[in-house]
Amino acid sequence: MPLARDPLEAAFSVEIIAMHIDVAPLETHSHAPVGAGSWTSHIRATLSLGIPLIGAQLAQLGIHTTDVVIVGQLGAVPLAAMVLAGQFFFTIFIFGSGFSMAVMPMVAQAYGRGDIVSVRRSIRMGMWVSILYVILTMPLFFNAEAILLALGQKPEVAALAANYVFIIQLGLLPALLFAVLRALVSATGRARIVLWVTLGILILNAILAYALVLGHFGLPALGMTGAAIVAVIVQWVSFVAMVIYIQTRDETKRYELFVRFWRPDWQAFREVLHLGMPISVTVLAEVSLFSAASLLMGRIGTIELAAHGIALQLASIAFMLPLGLAQAATVRVGLAHGRGNYPELVRASITVLGIAGLMSLSGAILFLLVPNQLSAAFINENAPAAAEVLAYAGPLVMVAGLFQLVDGLQAIAAGLLRGLKDARVPMILALVSYWPIGFFLAWLMAFPLGIGGIGIWYGFCLGLASAAFMLSLRFYLKVRGEMQTARG
Repeated sequence: MPLARDPLEAAFSVEIIAMHIDVAPLETHSHAPVGAGSWTSHIRATLSLGIPLIGAQLAQLGIHTTDVVIVGQLGAVPLAAMVLAGQFFFTIFIFGSGFSMAVMPMVAQAYGRGDIVSVRRSIRMGMWVSILYVILTMPLFFNAEAILLALGQKPEVAALAANYVFIIQLGLLPALLFAVLRALVSATGRARIVLWVTLGILILNAILAYALVLGHFGLPALGMTGAAIVAVIVQWVSFVAMVIYIQTRDETKRYELFVRFWRPDWQAFREVLHLGMPISVTVLAEVSLFSAASLLMGRIGTIELAAHGIALQLASIAFMLPLGLAQAATVRVGLAHGRGNYPELVRASITVLGIAGLMSLSGAILFLLVPNQLSAAFINENAPAAAEVLAYAGPLVMVAGLFQLVDGLQAIAAGLLRGLKDARVPMILALVSYWPIGFFLAWLMAFPLGIGGIGIWYGFCLGLASAAFMLSLRFYLKVRGEMQTARG
């Protein structure tokens, strides 16, 4: 991937030179197009925004891991119910988070123009859409047990999961509102607060879960009910902490997000829906693709499914890096696009692609060199069939190393396009890549061609590679077209 930086810059450079624009820093609020800042300034700005967002993603993953480990102490049935309930909640949350993601480029572009009113309206209407979404999804939470039973889950597990889901629905609203407010602090260069808040609730979650789930510090052992209560508490704490930060800093307080909160702005409301819906569909399609992978692997065998779970967990951890950088890409491109500064936009995009490429390449090399050692961290080597699982997991982890290269690139390309407020065509490209290409090839290689479990990973690699190629090409052609229009 780092090799792709030179051709991309060369392709754009003709357009940049033709614009005859002088060099000036991105941080200016000038509305006239200006030139590109130094590469060093772009690297600093990208890392300063991307590292906190990456850290926040890893911390969020740590919260989920902590919950699974603690609930796992209760036994197999509660653990199975926890996994089931977590997937139920996550599916609803991830679809709703598409609207929160839509707010980020809206805010970034408005901030780039120096338009305080549009920043406020975008954040406020993003919160309105999140509230409406929570109301519309309430029936799903109230009927969780019936839904899980209809999906063929065991009654005992479904009942426990439904009780957890019924409580945790109270945490959906603050989780989505927190994601909306993250757009403001990210666009204004204050993404570190996202990391600090997430690290804080990681610690708080571990302490409260240890106390309320297992019954320590003189508190009753509430089991999964305690886990649900803790989840709701930490979501509200994170949202309140973000509100306090925004309301006590002059740079963010001036946006007056909660003054006349009830006043609608239907144009901004429609824009959040228009941009957010395709993002939601895209994200859900990708998440469901990996669920389908597990179902395919389960058809092959239990050993293969366990090995697949190890490889997928490692890939998920590695994916937090490009995921955080993709959010940074949306902000950086959105800021430059809002100012009409195409030289900055090009350099910002090349910078984030280069950094993501180096990170993904480093991870891929690690996965290729020590796959067995990495796999061993996820299973007790003395457990029954552990040797078989590890033997099968090793090759899968090696393929996961190649997998994360294309997965990271397609995530960054999607983030770059969101910075341009381009979501509908990318949604179509992603859907075609994920399912007709990725899923079909995974099934074809695993079963008709007889390659087995590793064929599923090969198929998904090809699907995500096609997504990376098509999304990157879409970004290049769209930016080149806009630059030609601006020049003409």
